[in-house]
Amino acid sequence: MAAEHQDAPKVDDRPFIDASSQARSRYGRFNLAIVGETGVGKSSLVNAVFGRDYAAVGKGLPVTSGVNYYHDESLGIWDFEGFEVGSAVSPAQSLRQHLETVSRRPADEQIAVVWYCVLSQADRLTRFDIDRIRELDARGLPVILVLTKVHWTRNTVTGRYSAPKDTSDFVDWLEHPVDEHGTPIHLPIRRVILTASHDEHGKGTGHGLGELVEATLELSPRTEQDAFRIAQRLNLPWKREMARPIIATGAAAAAAAAAVPIPVADAAALAPIQMTMMGRIAAIYDLEMTTMLSTSALAQLGAQVTGQALARSFIKLVPVAGSVINAAVASAITAAAGEGWLRLCEQVHTGKVDPARVADAVGQFRPSVVAVVTKMAVRRVSKR
Repeated sequence: MAAEHQDAPKVDDRPFIDASSQARSRYGRFNLAIVGETGVGKSSLVNAVFGRDYAAVGKGLPVTSGVNYYHDESLGIWDFEGFEVGSAVSPAQSLRQHLETVSRRPADEQIAVVWYCVLSQADRLTRFDIDRIRELDARGLPVILVLTKVHWTRNTVTGRYSAPKDTSDFVDWLEHPVDEHGTPIHLPIRRVILTASHDEHGKGTGHGLGELVEATLELSPRTEQDAFRIAQRLNLPWKREMARPIIATGAAAAAAAAAVPIPVADAAALAPIQMTMMGRIAAIYDLEMTTMLSTSALAQLGAQVTGQALARSFIKLVPVAGSVINAAVASAITAAAGEGWLRLCEQVHTGKVDPARVADAVGQFRPSVVAVVTKMAVRRVSKR
C-alpha cells in the first residue's frame, strides 16, 4: 500500500467537498417535534433511531420556557416539555404559543412530523394530552402516538414478541377512544406505534423502532423524505436506494468522458467525476469527511480509489484491455469504485470502521478486477 501511496498522483479534493456540500444543501434538514413528559424516554428514542442523543445533535437553543431546539446539519429536534400543573395557561394555549414561536423560525427549522410520546403503562390519555394533540393536528402537523418503554414478552415457542395486556388495551382505546361515559371522542392521531429503545436486557436496538421509522417517512412531506432517510440510522436499504442512482450517473459521466478512448496516463481526467460521486454518497450516509480527514488525507484517499490509480491497476492486471481507457472500462471502473465507496461509507456509518481510520481502511474497499470485469459484463448484457 505504501508504494501505491508514493506512486499515486495528486487528486484535487474540491469536487468531493463541493459535491458533498451541494448534496447536503439540496437534501436539507429533517425537523422532528417530540412532545412528552420528562422521563418518558424521548432522548433514548432519538438515540436509537438517529444514532445521537440531544447533546450530540448540537447545541440546544432555548427558544422559550417549555420548548428547545437542537440541531446539526441533517437533523433538528424540537423538544416540547410536558405541561406544568398549576400553570396560568391551558395546555392547548401553551402549545399554541410554542407553535407560534416555531412558525416564526426559518424554513429549514419547520416541523415535518410529531412524535407524541406517552408511557405505555398509562391506560388513557389525559385531557391535557387530547387538547394538545388536537392543537397539533389543527396546525396541519401529522401526529404519531408513540408508546414508550413497552415491556415486550417473547414467546419461547414462536419467538414472537408481544406487549402486555394492559398495553394492548391502551392501544385499543387509542384506536377507538371514548370518554368516561363511553361516548366516542375526536383524537386526531395518524398512527399508534409501540416501542422500546432497548431489549429486555437494556441492550440492542429494542422493538417497534423500524415501524416508527417507516411511519415517520410515510407521514413526512414528500420534500422532506430524503432528509429523513439521511438523518435516520436504522434503515440502510433506503440509503443504498439513494446512492445507487448517483453511482449510475457517475458511471455514465465517465463513459461520456471516455467516448473517445483516453490514454491511461490521462486517466486522472476521471478523478473529478469519481470524487463528485463519492462526495454525494458521503452526504447520503451523513458523513462529514472533511472533519474526519485532513485535506491531504482526503486527497490521498481520492488518489487511491479514483482515476489513474484505478486505471493503472486494471490495465496491469488485465493486459488485453490495452493501453487506453474506453467508455466501457471507464464506466465499469467508476461503477465498481462507487460500490466500494458505498460499502465503506456504510461501515463508517454503522460504527464498524472508525472515522479516524478511514484512510487506512479504504484499501479493503477498492474495486477488484473481478468487480470491474463483472460491471463490464453486466453493461454488455444490458445493451443486448
